[in-house]
Amino acid sequence: MSVPAASTADGFPTDDVAARFVRARLSAAALPDFPGPVPSDLATGYRVQDAALALWPDEVVGWKVGRVPPEHEARLNSNRICGPIFAKALWHVKPGEVTPFPVFEGGFAAVEAEYVARIAFDAPADKLTWTAQEASDLIGALHMGMEPAGSPLASINLLGPTVVVSDFGNNAGLMVGAEIADWRERRLDDLRCETVIEGKVVGQGGAFILPGGPVESIRFLAEHTARRGRPLKAGMYICTGAAAGIHDIVAGQSGAVRFEGYGEIACVAYRARPAT
Repeated sequence: MSVPAASTADGFPTDDVAARFVRARLSAAALPDFPGPVPSDLATGYRVQDAALALWPDEVVGWKVGRVPPEHEARLNSNRICGPIFAKALWHVKPGEVTPFPVFEGGFAAVEAEYVARIAFDAPADKLTWTAQEASDLIGALHMGMEPAGSPLASINLLGPTVVVSDFGNNAGLMVGAEIADWRERRLDDLRCETVIEGKVVGQGGAFILPGGPVESIRFLAEHTARRGRPLKAGMYICTGAAAGIHDIVAGQSGAVRFEGYGEIACVAYRARPAT
């Protein structure tokens, strides 16, 4: 892929940064540093994300929502961020299966336990404000899920939310497991999960970890995507946030996310190969 010339109103090299991230992902090549000046705000990061979406050879079938660390919330005026999930990196998993997934050697890779919402109907394109109840109504089903976080940039989380946003929200796919049929009748405190790496429990938590729970993540995302001209569509899958921490994994290691009373999703990491 050739790298296009970059030009924006504020001088930020949006197209150049986006193209370099896309090229690194498609070639499965690590990036030693952020490929440009670090974005100073989320708006700039999302401009890079949109430019990268225009270059990426796959369909958006969902979104991941992540937390903004508390120390950055006031400066960035947000407590959540998002990134796309693509069709070729969406796995529907069955009990007992072990799902292999690629990781960037020399980059960043982690597993996250996620409560995954399936969108019930198309969100109105012109609806820019959502209540919690309206967001809840958007959820057709809630599933167990595992997000393989991943980026060719090893320092992506250390550089902060504006960088995470720039590279597809640090997402590398989504594994969707069984439905949690009774989630509306249960308290957030009763929806618990844990993450396991190489047979060892490395993180515990649940839906209560997310401020406002999964519904607040959907409310945020419905407003955000509408304002970007990308309203939520029926059938999309939404990762609502890391519910038991973000835990590093490397090629050759196995992992699992376990949802108390519902089951688990098991996986194994392998070295990513260049796209063909």
